[in-house]
Amino acid sequence: MTVEKQQQLLSSLRAMGSAAVAFSGGVDSTYLLAVAREALLDKAVAFIGRSPSYPKRELHSALSLAALLQCETVVVDTCELDNPEYAHNPPHRCRVCKTELFSKFKELARQMSLAQVLEGSNADDVSDYRPGLQAVAALDIRSPLQEVGLTKDEIRALSAQRGLPTWDKPAMACLASRVPYGERIDAPRLLRIERAEDALHDMGYALCRVRDHGAVARIEVSPQEISRLLEESERRRIAAALRRVGYKYVSVDLEGYRTGSMNEVLPQTATRPEQ
Repeated sequence: MTVEKQQQLLSSLRAMGSAAVAFSGGVDSTYLLAVAREALLDKAVAFIGRSPSYPKRELHSALSLAALLQCETVVVDTCELDNPEYAHNPPHRCRVCKTELFSKFKELARQMSLAQVLEGSNADDVSDYRPGLQAVAALDIRSPLQEVGLTKDEIRALSAQRGLPTWDKPAMACLASRVPYGERIDAPRLLRIERAEDALHDMGYALCRVRDHGAVARIEVSPQEISRLLEESERRRIAAALRRVGYKYVSVDLEGYRTGSMNEVLPQTATRPEQ
């Protein structure tokens, strides 16, 4: 069944004739770009949005992946932080951001005579709270993985078959998702989060989040790594690193990483985007 879905995906992409793929370097968009390259050859172009909410580590990784796939790549600067609605950080922040991003992608695709703009949402995302998908629908952006019913697990399996290095990459969300709703987002705050998470990545924590509560950093790592993080030498090293980037207090979330932990304060009717 999974192979059939991949064939449907290839057929759908070929019928488009050309496409821009919104590319972040994550599991889904990397797989989509690889299949688009197979289907469309040089008529598939990777579009990458660059902003303070996108970690530079991820940007460099995305550029390397696009080069590995031998794909033409265009980096587009976005200005969501200039929008007060985004900076005020409401629960629908993602919709505001995606409207900015995909509006620019659509205009650039038009200038480059590319028939479609594609993004990498999968079939699992349909049942999740993802306000960014409202912008996708409003701007008529195509979601080919979702259209053929590919799930995250299937995409990981197909990525492994293709030898894509992202097949087991941990989930990633923008840096703004580390800030509690209603608290202002600005470039210095995002940079502090980025530097804190870079420090944890450099220490070997592949899956981690630094939730920014002003002077307090709340660290989430996978539950299996909490015991390592709490070892005295490790704890001291992490605390020192996060104080260097600007936090006064460093705490550990004993529940570990989970998607949407910042949404736990929202009413139950507003269920969880991935963060």
